[in-house]
Amino acid sequence: METIETYLDEIAAAGAGKIIISKPANKSEEYKKIVIEKKESYFQVAAYTQKQVFHENIRTEELGSYLKTTVSGFYLQVNAWDETTEYILLISKKGKVTYQKKKKKETDAMPKMQTSHNRKKKYILEEGTPIAPLVDMGIFTTEGKVVRSMYDKFRQINRFLEMIEDEVADYPYPHLNIIDFGCGKSYLTFILYYYFTEILHREVHIVGLDLKADVIRNCNAAARKYGYENLHFEIGDINGYQADFPVDMVVTLHACDTATDYALYNAICWNAKMIFSVPCCQHELNSQIKTEEYSLLTRYGIIKERFSALATDAIRADLLEACGYKTQLLEFIDFAHTPKNILIRAVQKKVVPRSVKENYLRELERTVEEFHFKPTLYELLKKAGRI
Repeated sequence: METIETYLDEIAAAGAGKIIISKPANKSEEYKKIVIEKKESYFQVAAYTQKQVFHENIRTEELGSYLKTTVSGFYLQVNAWDETTEYILLISKKGKVTYQKKKKKETDAMPKMQTSHNRKKKYILEEGTPIAPLVDMGIFTTEGKVVRSMYDKFRQINRFLEMIEDEVADYPYPHLNIIDFGCGKSYLTFILYYYFTEILHREVHIVGLDLKADVIRNCNAAARKYGYENLHFEIGDINGYQADFPVDMVVTLHACDTATDYALYNAICWNAKMIFSVPCCQHELNSQIKTEEYSLLTRYGIIKERFSALATDAIRADLLEACGYKTQLLEFIDFAHTPKNILIRAVQKKVVPRSVKENYLRELERTVEEFHFKPTLYELLKKAGRI
């Protein structure tokens, strides 16, 4: 009689490009879904909790033992795909095992993935169309091909759009007002406008803000050149900017240190429906942190710095939850390319029970007290009576 382990060994040996482990046997299981994707010479594992995703890499020869250790007794479903076949392993709560192999039709598409060298990942922005901002940035050639040395930047832009696509697909309104704080040279702002107008065919009004007059002047000139009528740029400070229109989405990428906090604070005050933020240079808590009970975390400079940076974003996420946003901390791009790889994605929920809000705030206050933190976003929201 075939066992679960036998079927998992077969899946591992089949050369699957993508494997999804789902349906935890117990509600208390930490990871709700695990996605395994084949890379050049290894497999990348993405383990999803309710709010976060954790990554690790495993060697190809370790896949079989990883599947058996992870699945057996803990999960009830495994789906895997290779070039021609879908493998389906189902386990009932009573232990009955069902194993199927389905040949794919030629028209069937493998789930979105990046497999071996002979399979191209499907991106939102595809090669072949000479997108004007990407050409001017040196990412595309005039024929619409990706410049080889700019491929990592091309992947980063598409990853950003994927994270936005996950949320705007469920947003029912055809018109969106978007503010981009600290837009800088605005390559993502231009691409965001292109994505909404040319790919989604939605009407958008985007305002980019920055403190540098020459940057704003050049960006407005570029918007006119591209014919982006509803995209314009203004000189403006993140702290204290007044929007005279309803704000649907706030974007802030690499706003340094507490500038991210002021952007998040404004987004909350404006009742923004969606927030996308990639923080940068989280120095504030590193200069404040003091703790006797957990001195191990502050003894070594590099550990103290990284812990403070992670604590900063964890506190921001907790505060967003307390203010009524479903919040995720996601890996923006591979850590190998930049350490600034956390994206905060927050989407407004309809109702937040008082008890839930109080739980988030109690958890936050314990952390703040233990480490003697005075986070800017926490202080701003308290002063405004938002928490």
